[in-house]
Amino acid sequence: QVRLEESGGGWVQAGDSLRLSCAASGLALSIYAMGWFRQAPGKEREFVAGIAWSGQITKDPEYADFVEGRFTLSRDGAKNSAVLEMSSLRPEDTAVYYCAVRRGPGIGPNRYDWPHWGQGTQVTVSS
Repeated sequence: QVRLEESGGGWVQAGDSLRLSCAASGLALSIYAMGWFRQAPGKEREFVAGIAWSGQITKDPEYADFVEGRFTLSRDGAKNSAVLEMSSLRPEDTAVYYCAVRRGPGIGPNRYDWPHWGQGTQVTVSS
């Protein structure tokens, strides 16, 4: 049984940084992808970033266009965790951020391809 737990959300001013962490348990296979999605009030849940690995080989992360180089996603295989480091945050980044896991090595923006989800963590960016 896969369980995901997000942490690190909070309230920041525009231009500030946050680090979101996702800790996973119950990953029985060696090929996985972990990703981050976000959902603002009244909007669709959208893909932010994803990273896949096979054993100890980790693929380069993929990012949504709106990230524009501001975010970095990394993976700690020993801890089954994924860390999203966000900088230059904007008010439009305000959303609930969700960690997700799927069978690798594929990474895609369709939320329905990701069967395992965390509970979400709130990120609020003020002007």
